[in-house]
Amino acid sequence: MCTIFEEVRQTCAAAVHRNRGAGVLFSGGLDSAIVAAFAADARTVSVSLEHGGDDIYYAQRVADYLKLDHRHRVVTVDEAIEAIPDVIRITESFDPVVPNNLTVYFGLQCAVEMGLPNILTGDGSDELFAGYDFMLEMENLGAYLARMRSTMGFSSNVIGRELGIDIRQPFLDESIVAIAKAVDLDLKVKYENGRLWGKWILRKAFEGILPHDVLWQGKRPLESGSGMTELRRILEHRVSNEEFNSAKRHFPVKFWNREHYYYYRIYREVVGDVPAPAEGQKICHCCGTGMNHDTFHCEVCGDVVPWNNNAG
Repeated sequence: MCTIFEEVRQTCAAAVHRNRGAGVLFSGGLDSAIVAAFAADARTVSVSLEHGGDDIYYAQRVADYLKLDHRHRVVTVDEAIEAIPDVIRITESFDPVVPNNLTVYFGLQCAVEMGLPNILTGDGSDELFAGYDFMLEMENLGAYLARMRSTMGFSSNVIGRELGIDIRQPFLDESIVAIAKAVDLDLKVKYENGRLWGKWILRKAFEGILPHDVLWQGKRPLESGSGMTELRRILEHRVSNEEFNSAKRHFPVKFWNREHYYYYRIYREVVGDVPAPAEGQKICHCCGTGMNHDTFHCEVCGDVVPWNNNAG
C-alpha cells in the first residue's frame, strides 16, 4: 500500500512532468528544489543582490547535488534601484514586497535572456502546506489555509506576462491542491528534533531525494535569501524626515514608513492615482482602494486585514 509520503512524491513528480518547462526559477529553497528534482533537464536560474543572502549557497548546493545546468545572476544595488519603477509599473502596486518582486523580475529577465520560453516556479507550496513562519502557532489554521487557497496570487504571473515568458506552477496543479487539502494539519505543521516546522510532510517525503540540509532549512523569504532586503535600509535614507512628514499630511495614504512612501512616490509617477473602489467592494483603510470581500490583502498598498483566529 502506498504511504502518504510516497503519494506526495508521486503527485509532485507527475505535476512537474505535466507542467514541464525549459527552466526553473530557483532559490535553492525547499519548494524550488522539489520542482528541480523532477525537472533535471531544465536550466535553473537564481538571483542575488551583490554580497547577497543564503540563496547562493543553497542554490549551488542543490545544483551540484542534482547535477543541474545552473546560472546565477548577481544584481548590483544600482541595477536593483533602477528597476524599481518598472516593477511598480508592471505590478501596479506600491506594496512593500518590492524587494521580493525585484528578485522575481531579475530571475525572469535572466531566463528571457537565456532564450527560455517558459519557466517553472515553486509558487503555492507555502500557501498549501503551511510554509510561512507566522502560520506555525496559528489557531484555526485550517480555515486560514482554505481562505488562502481561494485568494492566492503571485507576482511571477504578472511579471512573466510583461516579459513574455510563460510561468508554470506545478504546486498549483489540481492534483497537488487536492492532496494538500486532504492532508491533516498535523502533517503540515509538526515538531522534528525539538523544532516546529511548516511543510513537514514535504520535508519528510523527500528525504533521500534532496540533501538533508536543504530539506530542513528554515523558511527564507525570497527577498531575504536573495539579499534584496538590504534595499530597505538604502531606500529609507532616500526620503528625508521633512519630506515624509509632509507626505503624511498631503496624501490620503497611511504610510507604514519612509520606504513605503518611496514606493508610493514612484507609483504616482508610473501608474497614477490609487483606483477608487468599485461598487460592492470593501475599502482599504490604508490607501482607500477597493478590495474584494474574500481577500485580506490589498494588492495596491500591501495592507493586510487582521486575520481573526476565531473565525469560522
